[in-house]
Amino acid sequence: MAEMDLLIALATLSAMEIVLGIDNLVFIAILVGRLPKNRQPLARRIGLIGALGMRLLLLLSISWIMKLTNPLFTIFQKTFSGRDLILILGGLFLIAKATYEIYHRVEEQNSGYGVTGAKAATFGSIVLQIMVLDIVFSLDSVITAVGMVNQL
Repeated sequence: MAEMDLLIALATLSAMEIVLGIDNLVFIAILVGRLPKNRQPLARRIGLIGALGMRLLLLLSISWIMKLTNPLFTIFQKTFSGRDLILILGGLFLIAKATYEIYHRVEEQNSGYGVTGAKAATFGSIVLQIMVLDIVFSLDSVITAVGMVNQL
């Protein structure tokens, strides 16, 4: 029976990672689209390689992050731990970044300039944003994965 539970957990985690990976790809496509066409493949590769390295470091430190459950402060009878703060800040970052990117996409289309008239983004800033977005996306999926199993 335990083997069946593990298979169900694996299937659930795999489906979750596919869905979260699609979101990640959409954000990467939006970010890289702000660079000149000839620089986009390189930015995508470097960003994803850096993101992979950051994700591996995150996986190595996940047991430490999951232990950040000691209450730091209380607001309206709700206690907040270090882990809660990491998740809240990551979620706020995603909301802010999505809002910013959607706003600029709509403004570009309404201005008639399209992507070519967009504010130029630097190569380094795009690579860094890809890495940060991957950290935020992977943090919630890794914590969910750890929460689904009894031992790391």
